[in-house]
Amino acid sequence: MRAHTNIQIKESPKTLKEKGQVEAAAYGPPFSVYLYETPASIACVYDLLPGESVCNPNVVVTNPKGGSRAIAIVDAFDDPNAYANLATYSAQFGLAAINPESFQVIYAPAGLAKPGTCKGKGAVPPVDPTGGWEVEESLDEIAHGMAPEATLYLVEAQSNDNNDLFCAVTLASKLVRAAGGGEVSMSWGEGEYPKETTDGGVFTIPNVVYFASAGDGPGTFYPSASPNVVSVGGTTLSSNLNTGNFLNENVWQETGGGASFCESIPSYQSGISTIMGTQRGVPDVSSDANPYTRVWVLDDFDPPAGCTPLCWYTVGGTSVSSPTWAGIVYAAGSFAVSTNAEHTLLYGDKKSDFRDITYGNCGPYMFFLQLVGGISVPA
Repeated sequence: MRAHTNIQIKESPKTLKEKGQVEAAAYGPPFSVYLYETPASIACVYDLLPGESVCNPNVVVTNPKGGSRAIAIVDAFDDPNAYANLATYSAQFGLAAINPESFQVIYAPAGLAKPGTCKGKGAVPPVDPTGGWEVEESLDEIAHGMAPEATLYLVEAQSNDNNDLFCAVTLASKLVRAAGGGEVSMSWGEGEYPKETTDGGVFTIPNVVYFASAGDGPGTFYPSASPNVVSVGGTTLSSNLNTGNFLNENVWQETGGGASFCESIPSYQSGISTIMGTQRGVPDVSSDANPYTRVWVLDDFDPPAGCTPLCWYTVGGTSVSSPTWAGIVYAAGSFAVSTNAEHTLLYGDKKSDFRDITYGNCGPYMFFLQLVGGISVPA
């Protein structure tokens, strides 16, 4: 079994250069004119910045502050310039500068047959020749934008094989727990499989809350479907094209979601059992992921000889929303003792802390699947 990223690259350094765009002054978006999201604008939209209301990516530059514990990002393969990229990214958006203590790249060893088991120290993983996982790793560092003072670990698995990824998750969990607790974010997944119900024990280390992308297509994915992780789906942010100001949050028709084929409904979803029936429902929460309301990401994979201008990509997908939520929950400062405790808090909220999505529809093919007599039909 192998996982894939949940990232959609919409524009690369090459296409931005061909458009003749020039870099913006001071700090903020690397290019003006566009309304693509920045750490400050996302923090503004989700009320991490008291007093900010405009949320225009080209105007709002205030970033969240504070923090004392850890967030770990788990990905496959190596991003050889992860530290330099995040340092430049932080300077561009006026985020707290990183140092070798606040941002660490950790190499996980190869995983063994039993999920979550590994032995010894890991060598530097190979580089993904497609560049997909490398850009993914740079994107996941958006967690630093939501919680700039948190210690950030980038834990790299030897490959996107499940055994390697679960080994990296176990190592990430130990690092976060040793730092006093925090979050682990996983912006990858695959189709569900029967054995996942026993693999889910990987996501149960005390004092660690796990987040996973719900996927960028109809249906359910793993580990998002695990009851031991917070499944994060995607939405669309709408802005006024004349003023650039944030208007509202709508559906994103390509987000993953539905009823799990393998996982039973957990106790924290008992309040929505009339909707979900006997199966685990995902996602639990959502945030911006639409590739057309994309975010800025810096990565120098393409071209390898360097970029002029800098290697700025604009990307979307639920790979954006999982690390965003990890940072948001970190910034909230509650530090739940487990994912189950985090779920209980989320589902016990009386919607005062959430924005209901009231505009848009699921689309003609994004239907909720139920298994009825062995035949999948729209609910």
